Amino acid sequence: MDPKRLPDGLAPWAVRASHSRGRLHAEPGGGARSPYQRDRDRIIHCTSFRRLQYKTQVFVYHEGDHFRTRLTHSLEVAQIARSIARELALEEDLAEALALAHDLGHPPFGHGGEDALDSMMKPHGGFDHNAQSLKAVTRLETRYAGFDGLNLTWETLEGLAKHNGPLRRPSPYIAEYDSLHPLELTSHASAEAQVAALADDIAYNNHDLDDGIRAGLFTLEEAASLPLVREAFAEAIRDNAHLPPDRATGEVVRRVINAMVNDTVAETRRRIAALAPGSAADIRAHDRPVVAFSEAMMEANNQLRAFLFQRMYRHWRVNRTTQKCKRALQLLFTLLHGEPRQLPPGWHAKAGEPGSQAAAQAVCDYLAGMTDRFALEEHRRLTDPSIPG
Repeated sequence: MDPKRLPDGLAPWAVRASHSRGRLHAEPGGGARSPYQRDRDRIIHCTSFRRLQYKTQVFVYHEGDHFRTRLTHSLEVAQIARSIARELALEEDLAEALALAHDLGHPPFGHGGEDALDSMMKPHGGFDHNAQSLKAVTRLETRYAGFDGLNLTWETLEGLAKHNGPLRRPSPYIAEYDSLHPLELTSHASAEAQVAALADDIAYNNHDLDDGIRAGLFTLEEAASLPLVREAFAEAIRDNAHLPPDRATGEVVRRVINAMVNDTVAETRRRIAALAPGSAADIRAHDRPVVAFSEAMMEANNQLRAFLFQRMYRHWRVNRTTQKCKRALQLLFTLLHGEPRQLPPGWHAKAGEPGSQAAAQAVCDYLAGMTDRFALEEHRRLTDPSIPG
């Protein structure tokens, strides 16, 4: 047995299910499933997770069946997170649950939708998709008789709130929830949460590279101007002469993901060896993340991100759709905030007076939960006088 692993097969600094701090609302045990397996299953079965199928990653859902959505992205993040967690002897089920839940708070239309809601919510505390993910699993989901939300474990909620690092200025909802159920916001999250966060970066950049090539926004040869992609391209051609373009893209993306995963494992092991933690508490108390890219891979990842920013996220075709959808969401907010009686009954009850803070928050939550297609249909119903309400 690896001397760094305990008899249960996990590293001493893994977040063990047997040591979980439990749930806000006490519940009986889950039988054969561990607490983190139950968290994962509750996330998969919740409404917010199903809606990710029709929420934009970069391309709006109707632009093609083969592009990533928030749902397929989340599944890919979970696969990468489990692979890294297994190599590092961490709690795989916790890493998977966090990967599956990390985008539950994203509104329709990708980052354009997030920008739209943030601009409309500026007078009311702004909009943050990480806070909205926490809100979805602690308040907005209504599947259970005894409580709002999914009543996930402390460790999953902690990882959702601060997987990107300590929160010294938490957004309003995270601060509100923390006052009820303290999540130790000023420390780092567990190694499992850090794995989920880095797996998100790996999946996001590589799969946008794949989608960008398939959409014709740039070519594989143009992407190969980046050293990391060029090296993967050279390996793919060397091992498989005369590859057709679609297979070459798949081979390159697979190899870049593999290089990033291997680098993450190696750099994390190096940092763990230097820190010599004895428990998960030592990971949280450390002054920097332990799960990370090496400096060389961080630079390569930044180059890839910059390339995608210029060639994909700022492409005129993407921007045209993004701006159109952004305006639609802003108009929906204006119409519903000014006249919340147009909201469905449950949401209208939460909204209160037109133009109020309560109305703004109810409208924001309502819009953030929409899929792309439902938001476009709602926009059509509210703006086209020929369509009955």
